[in-house]
Amino acid sequence: MPGSNDNSIAIAFRLNGRPISVEVKPWDSALSVLRDLLGLKGTKEGCGIGECGACTILVDGRAVDSCLMFAPQLDDREVETIEGLKEAEVLHPLQEAFVSCGAVQCGYCSPGMVMSAKALLQKHPDPSREDIVEALAGNLCRCTGYTQIIEAIETAAHVASSDRSEKS
Repeated sequence: MPGSNDNSIAIAFRLNGRPISVEVKPWDSALSVLRDLLGLKGTKEGCGIGECGACTILVDGRAVDSCLMFAPQLDDREVETIEGLKEAEVLHPLQEAFVSCGAVQCGYCSPGMVMSAKALLQKHPDPSREDIVEALAGNLCRCTGYTQIIEAIETAAHVASSDRSEKS
């Protein structure tokens, strides 16, 4: 019987729009379950202590460091990873903006940056530069100097705003 002898816990949540059920240990991190158990390698481990943001995912629409979240905390939640952004073979507008603005140097921090940006744009569709800088405060990048990343988020917000205007 799961959970009795091996300390496993059954959890169920929505991952990138799909229901999922897995057995986890109480001490497993959300990051390790996503990467090691479920094979979603887009979420990166950088520091393992919540300082770099490479492991950022969205949980119920909020950006969180998955290295600091215990896997059982995912139970009955809505979880989105970088893999959930792409529809069919089409990149999400944020991903397109990161590419077109040159905001992907080595690429290691990019998934976390994109997920933090997505959380920001969901909450504030037309953010100021200061809003963007604040939203990225928990994400570190050693390659870009952040200029291209901020420009990419501004570009994505502008494109989304134009799309909303056209639909009105």
